[in-house]
Amino acid sequence: MNGAELSELPDESEQLRAFVSRLRQAADEAGGGPAGPPLSDGFLLKFLRARDFDVELSLKLLLNYLRWRRDSPEISSCLSPSSVLGLLHMSYHAVLPQRDHAGSRVLIYRIGQWNTKDWSPYQVFRVSLMTSEIISMETETQRRGLKAIFDLQGWSLGHALQINPSLAKKISCVLSIHMHGADFHSDLRHFFHPHVLPPEYGGHGPGIDEACQDWTNQLLHFEHILSQIAAHPTGDICSCPDEPLIRKEVHSE
Repeated sequence: MNGAELSELPDESEQLRAFVSRLRQAADEAGGGPAGPPLSDGFLLKFLRARDFDVELSLKLLLNYLRWRRDSPEISSCLSPSSVLGLLHMSYHAVLPQRDHAGSRVLIYRIGQWNTKDWSPYQVFRVSLMTSEIISMETETQRRGLKAIFDLQGWSLGHALQINPSLAKKISCVLSIHMHGADFHSDLRHFFHPHVLPPEYGGHGPGIDEACQDWTNQLLHFEHILSQIAAHPTGDICSCPDEPLIRKEVHSE
């Protein structure tokens, strides 16, 4: 059974246990295991699915994640949506309800909505981490990944001055970006079907303000889970197994 086939199996499948055990052992041997709670099966499966159950590549991704969190406490120590609610209410960020043709989650960041007088770059980037932690709990996202659109309309010198070299390095560790010019509507159609995108981006999906508000509500709904992740990112997360993680998700045909 290849990695793609393994990725389709449910978390409790017996065939996945050997891979989980191998990754846990490799992490312990590499010194990547936490001092607190052990690495949970669910936590390790996120990295295995992201790398098609290649244990060596999964270990590299896992160690990078743990290192990034350890080196970035100013971002990762507080994952409270309520603490950045004013920024979220500015329609700064959304996870679109429709996945793309590959099954990937689609994220939008509207940088021009960030008021640098009110919100530090660390608070802004914390929003990305909250979203990443929540959607990475979705099995389908573990399998299909995510894509992000960074809308730089309204980007100014004031924004640029907020990004110091240290923060830029931390951001670059987790992002890879396609750049588009002013005619981004036609460019985006090369990457996303119009039914995925809001009308403001040349699509037929829900408007961007609606999408941002829906995602803000989702983050607030998972505030307790995010507080658990901030305290113990490698442990089991207590959530309701019968409730869909993202309640308004729509799947592409």
